[in-house]
Amino acid sequence: METWAGSCPGLHLSLGIWLMIAAHTIQNAKAEITCASCPSPLQLNLEELQLGMRTDPTDEPGTLRNIRVEFGEVGLTDQNAGVENDDETGVSAEDVPRSPQYVSLDRVGAKEDALGSMEESNRGSSKEGEPGKGEDVALRRVKRSGPEFSELSANGWTGVDAGAPEDRGTLLDGLSKGRSEFRWNRDERRGNNKQDEPKLTSSTFALTGDSAHNHAVVYWSGQNSSVILILTKLYDFHIGSVTESTLWRSTDYGSTYERMNDKVGSKTVLSYLYVCPTNKRKIMVLTDPEFESSVLISSDEGASFQKYRLTFFVLSLLFHPTEEDWALAYSHDQKLYSSVDFGRKWQLIHEHVTPNRFYWSVSGLDKEQDLVHMEAHTPDGNVQYVTCRAQTCTEANRNYPFQGYIDISSLVVQDDYIFLQVPTSGRATYYVSYKRESFIQTKLPKYSLPKDLHIVSTDEKQVFAAVQEWNQNDTYNLYLSDTRGIYFTLAMENVKTTRGIGGNQMLDLYEVAGIKGMLIANKKQDNQVKTFITYNKGRDWRLLQAPTSDLDGNDIHCILPFCSLHLQLQTSENPYLSGTISTKNSAPGIIIATGNIGAELSYNNVGMYISSDAGNSWRQIFEEEHNVWFLDKGGALVAVKQPSVPTRHLWISFDEGRQWTQHSFSAVPLFVDGVLVEAGAENQIMTFFGHFSHRSEWQLIKIDYKSIYSRKCTEEDYQTWHLHNQGEPCVMGQKQIYMKRRPGNYCMLGRDYSRILSAESCICRAHDFECDYGYERRGDGNCRPSFWFNPSTVSRSCSQGQNYFNSTGYRKVVLNNCTKGVKEMYTARKQQCPNRPPKGLSLTTRDGKLTAHLGNNVTFLVHLDEGDSLRTNIQLDFGDGTAVSYSNLSWTEEGIKHVYKSAGIFRVTALAENTLGYDSTTLFLHVTCPVEHVQLLAPFVAIRNKEVNITAVVLPNHSRTVTYFWWLGNNTEPAITLDGSISYTFPSEGMHTITVQVAAADTILQDTKTIAVKEFLKSLLLSFSPNLDEFNPDIPEWRQDVGRVIKKALLQVSDFPEEQLLVAVFPGVPTAAELFLLPHKNQSEAKKKKEEELEQVSDIIVTALNQNLVEFELKPGVRVIVYNTQLTLAPLVDSNPRHSSSAMLMLLSVVFLGLAVFLIYKFKRKIPWINIYAEVNQEKEQEMIGSVGQGDSTPKITLSEFSTSKELMEKELEARIKRGVGNACESTREIPNCTSV
Repeated sequence: METWAGSCPGLHLSLGIWLMIAAHTIQNAKAEITCASCPSPLQLNLEELQLGMRTDPTDEPGTLRNIRVEFGEVGLTDQNAGVENDDETGVSAEDVPRSPQYVSLDRVGAKEDALGSMEESNRGSSKEGEPGKGEDVALRRVKRSGPEFSELSANGWTGVDAGAPEDRGTLLDGLSKGRSEFRWNRDERRGNNKQDEPKLTSSTFALTGDSAHNHAVVYWSGQNSSVILILTKLYDFHIGSVTESTLWRSTDYGSTYERMNDKVGSKTVLSYLYVCPTNKRKIMVLTDPEFESSVLISSDEGASFQKYRLTFFVLSLLFHPTEEDWALAYSHDQKLYSSVDFGRKWQLIHEHVTPNRFYWSVSGLDKEQDLVHMEAHTPDGNVQYVTCRAQTCTEANRNYPFQGYIDISSLVVQDDYIFLQVPTSGRATYYVSYKRESFIQTKLPKYSLPKDLHIVSTDEKQVFAAVQEWNQNDTYNLYLSDTRGIYFTLAMENVKTTRGIGGNQMLDLYEVAGIKGMLIANKKQDNQVKTFITYNKGRDWRLLQAPTSDLDGNDIHCILPFCSLHLQLQTSENPYLSGTISTKNSAPGIIIATGNIGAELSYNNVGMYISSDAGNSWRQIFEEEHNVWFLDKGGALVAVKQPSVPTRHLWISFDEGRQWTQHSFSAVPLFVDGVLVEAGAENQIMTFFGHFSHRSEWQLIKIDYKSIYSRKCTEEDYQTWHLHNQGEPCVMGQKQIYMKRRPGNYCMLGRDYSRILSAESCICRAHDFECDYGYERRGDGNCRPSFWFNPSTVSRSCSQGQNYFNSTGYRKVVLNNCTKGVKEMYTARKQQCPNRPPKGLSLTTRDGKLTAHLGNNVTFLVHLDEGDSLRTNIQLDFGDGTAVSYSNLSWTEEGIKHVYKSAGIFRVTALAENTLGYDSTTLFLHVTCPVEHVQLLAPFVAIRNKEVNITAVVLPNHSRTVTYFWWLGNNTEPAITLDGSISYTFPSEGMHTITVQVAAADTILQDTKTIAVKEFLKSLLLSFSPNLDEFNPDIPEWRQDVGRVIKKALLQVSDFPEEQLLVAVFPGVPTAAELFLLPHKNQSEAKKKKEEELEQVSDIIVTALNQNLVEFELKPGVRVIVYNTQLTLAPLVDSNPRHSSSAMLMLLSVVFLGLAVFLIYKFKRKIPWINIYAEVNQEKEQEMIGSVGQGDSTPKITLSEFSTSKELMEKELEARIKRGVGNACESTREIPNCTSV
């Protein structure tokens, strides 16, 4: 745990330091609400937060200097906190302010920065039998990784992050003041009321030789141990690492210290110190990884160490809550390791683990003590909840308690509950497991529509959740669950959030220690923030009554509801500075807080206020902010001014803040960075840490305050105190009477005498019940169904012959102890399950998506709102010809899995049916396969105002799951089709570009072609000598290059302009091409003359082709001859009908060829060699990919080569067929529109 502070030394500037001290463990500590951003005081690898500014000895006076001090308690981790008895700890966890706004609203959901970057839930076990309860915080999300540094410049904080900046401490108000600004006020003049001031026994020790070190970490076991360990380090901000360190050890509560560098290695640079929470004598110290990666282990409270090399860099450690030698280590490369011999040997558990999302088993819930819960990443980037045993975590031994993927950083294992969030494309979905049972979706009010959800607390057998709903920005709604954590009801709307210095958003909510069900919250109402208090877990809230007079005795006229007392609910991010509000379990009813009186909460003109009767009445105790701690188990109070002002006095009160006596603890005013109080039951010792000046050594002042007590308390020194709420004696359903010391008695408790003397149950009344799920409290105070809730709905698990509890709209407040009275009236009534038809059937996939990849498992979930689940038959038709049937709904609870073997859009239908009726629902599932290749098939040349067909061929081809986007001509918007073909008419001549994009699954591919559009043209079909086929790889680039070579050869036999001649080589083999002769662009010439010119050029080229005059050299020694194919296209095509005779001739050729093909197909079984060809052709047909959505008559294209080596006998026949089909527009070539030319 650490805290940040800084100073600006100069003429009127002084050092301000924040001190971070790790708290002491407590046996009775519970996971109660506390500060969200402050690192847990029970965490061992305390985050290093910069405290102040201190210079190197070579710095000039007045330069900005960086100092960091961090205090930790020996033996503390976050999950394992709270093992020791309060009587044996230095500072009980009760003293750690328990405001959830600074401890994690531990997020189950969603984004890392949603409520700040609150890193992790507290993993705690308060005591045996209450596993998982953490030190006084609910789900404490503290950072368990490397150091963080930040500088305080003249303009404020600037970060030099080695960790997460969000965990920095809150900037103290006093940091704006220089240390030289020593301001005396009436509080400091409120001296001892007695003639002689009692003298405190104190001793001061300076860490001589460490003045250059700008960071210190202080650990004190507090378990009646006299050992204190201090690790000081020199952090170089220029290189971003620690360059020097010194380990100090005291065995006399801090009177003297011994330098331990020789025992750990004089050149060893240390970075962190960890202590086993179940055996405080065992200590681990990590070296700085910049120098070496090692761990030093001690079994005698640091008296001696053994060094062990590590193969990884440790970022954080997590000790087992009961086994002293077991620990988890998280490395810099996201690997999780385990050790069962206190760090001597480590074994890899899992790779790619989410930071701060790993947990030890919880006693009483998990079967194996060495079970580890973790959130791990899969190779494809998804996140899963994984459990396995620490030393045998192989893939075969891993379990996945939640089927499916979860959101990153959403796993929370806390007390009886496990929370996680499921990634969905729409609303956030949260699941909870109670006592390791199956996961069930949590139920918030239907239209809360959370943007963000954080777990605030899981103690007291229910869940507190902070939910930011769709219409909220800077506030959250507070919800309370039932015992199982499933059904949530609203406790308070618009709870204010406060943004910390690191950007954290912290909820202004505080749970009062020592009194069950008592909460204080700041609510935003009509653009004003007001403080409210509740005594029954949010069932009823009221404003705080302001004091009747100020410190001078003047009357304060403050009338509710227009004026009230408002409190700041931010607990200190340094647990050894008291923060703005403090309570203690051993001092029930006493609340000390910073606040103001008025119409709303203000941070100006604040004072210190105290309540001795659990918030019913308040008194002012100081005009300015002070740090106030509880002494002697809450029997006394000690106050010290904020650390921005040096002081040598402290103030102590024995009468709950009515009178204060002043005591000196130092001859020289000290800048107090932090205070450790109550070292143990037998030793009344406080330790102050600070500096006399910004150039001085570290000063540790040990104070024995036993001398201020005259005697030990006897039975006559105690009195009874009745807990009440504005005179109402029944709080949480019982009358509670406490015993505590009489105010003003100067006697020493020595142990915790504050306890409940008696607790008598009360008669149940309306305020003991809250609205049940689906109900809202109306203006008359009664609970009525929400407009979206149907109270007559009966759970589908309710089967005929069974009974169910029918809600009355109310449920008893959890842990309320009232009896009789209206209990029977408000308690759910047992009724017999009715026989009813199925209703409200719904069908979804587990991941909430309507798409699935081909070959993957798809899990369908069937949900029925109403109906007898045990007597309702469920049928599920997957839409691909398969269906399943279940005799009752219970068989479908784990989901129905199915694998689709083909892509497409499938109609999935579910039917629920029983003897009284049926219900059905339908889901359309898109099973997709990513597109790997797309080829655009379009003619090279088209006739103006004549429709052309354009086709996109995709591989692999799966109909109905591909979307085509066509950009045609100069259109700015695409035409969108589900078919792979489109027809288009070009209205003007010229070069036109066509682009198609093909989208399937999450893949988009594109192809582009250019088309020459003319009014008329001449074309010839070309063939080649067979040797060309041997070098044809059948790829577009080869066809383009060969087309250029053919064009060049043709130009050598004619003087036709190059730009008017186009050659298109068709895909496939045998190789074929088409020659296009285009008219020139001279608009003045008559059309007839242009046609005659094309005919003349055509005759010349045909003559040359027939005489084998057109040839080209493909490679040395390989010459290819170009032929004119005898079966040609129409000699000239345009819109004039005078060429109908040529078209008729072509049509007859097509008919003749079609008849020949039919006869061959019909009698292929009687002709052996024809049969061979048909089989080969059929095999090739399986490789051919047709355009999506086309009919049987639509042409297809094959992108694979024909096997010429095995089909030499059929080569000529195959060539003729392909050419004939090509001329008839039934070929698979790149120009399917050949009849237009």
